[in-house]
Amino acid sequence: MSDGIAGKQVDVAVLGAGIVGVSAGIAARQRGLSVVVIDRREPGSETSYGNAGILSSGSILPLNRPSLWSALPSYLGNTSAALRWDPLWVMRNLDWVARFLGNAAMPSRTRPRAAALHGLIGASLKLHRDWIVKANAGNRIRETGWLKAWRNEATESAKQEQAFLAEFGIKSELLDRQAISALEPNILPVYKTGLLHTQTASVDSPGAVTKAYARMLAGNGGEVRQSDIKAIEVTDNGWRVVLGDGAISARHVVVALGPWSADILRPLGYRVPLAVERGYHQEFAPNPARSLQRPIHDADGGFLMTPMENGIRVTSGVELTDRDAPSSLAQLDMVVPLARGVVEFGSAVAEPWRGARPTLPDSLPMIGKAPRHQGLWLAFGNQHIGFTTGPATGSAVAAMIAGEAPSFDVAAFSPARYI
Repeated sequence: MSDGIAGKQVDVAVLGAGIVGVSAGIAARQRGLSVVVIDRREPGSETSYGNAGILSSGSILPLNRPSLWSALPSYLGNTSAALRWDPLWVMRNLDWVARFLGNAAMPSRTRPRAAALHGLIGASLKLHRDWIVKANAGNRIRETGWLKAWRNEATESAKQEQAFLAEFGIKSELLDRQAISALEPNILPVYKTGLLHTQTASVDSPGAVTKAYARMLAGNGGEVRQSDIKAIEVTDNGWRVVLGDGAISARHVVVALGPWSADILRPLGYRVPLAVERGYHQEFAPNPARSLQRPIHDADGGFLMTPMENGIRVTSGVELTDRDAPSSLAQLDMVVPLARGVVEFGSAVAEPWRGARPTLPDSLPMIGKAPRHQGLWLAFGNQHIGFTTGPATGSAVAAMIAGEAPSFDVAAFSPARYI
């Protein structure tokens, strides 16, 4: 950090330099506000780095929908690649688990949440496609869609999902084994059914894209600072952000710290029901002659594989445990052999990576004003689709700070529903 931080004053201090925080900074600068984005690490180094890089128009179905109940028996033995859970964590977080499953038990809650996510995702994809070009990262985006594939016969399930998406104008194509082989000629014929999300894009490095957005922010007069965030304190003129090497005064503070957001808010009296869904990935050397054309979600195997800048990235399912608990590679150890049975790739090019996806009981993020403090704004809880939804999440908060209406309906994302 530069000298003179002690007297620094800005309109907006954004806490967190993931895709949400960087997006909030960009949108604030576009509205003429002075802004600083602060993080202990470089932009895009945490959850915004380790995801599958998918910009998915079709990720509108909440995680906790009625079909979850039929899958629960397969999770009880705690041996599934799709979900592992720590019994002690579950006991300590029974209220969150009950609320999460309660939403899944109410079919009437699925469509309204899907509609809310549809608006958020649509706004975000427009911003992504605009910003990625302006940030000189347009070479990283691939308009090839993404494929959800089943090893077992799942035509009816795929048709139901396709019909639900179609109600929101989201296009997809139902594929049989032969069509999947034609679409992805380099994979082995292990899948019987596929659903191609044709309006979805992906990037070859979500971390690099987030960094490019941060450089664009800096080029437009914003500031990105790397420092530990210790606390936020109310002052007569707004807020004081206490850092490891000083403090910054701001009229507005945006909390976009992902899985660390609840920590910074607790001293202010907010008890946010935020859980983290931990996940892992590992990258492997590609075989140029047997490459993937797009991300593939193996629905039965409980993993996703996608071509990235440095190789094939294989991502695991969900691990429910404490955010900072020691890593467990059990899920990754299960899915890597399954992925090798689909497409040929070489040895690992990096160590396994672990991240944490922040999730609220209704699978919707918090976007908006904190209910008991002026100038405090919340933008977190985007669960598995944070990279997709980050731009509109951050932009909506920046719009509200500037006294504008966001470009999509944010009512369902109000922080007041939980705090």
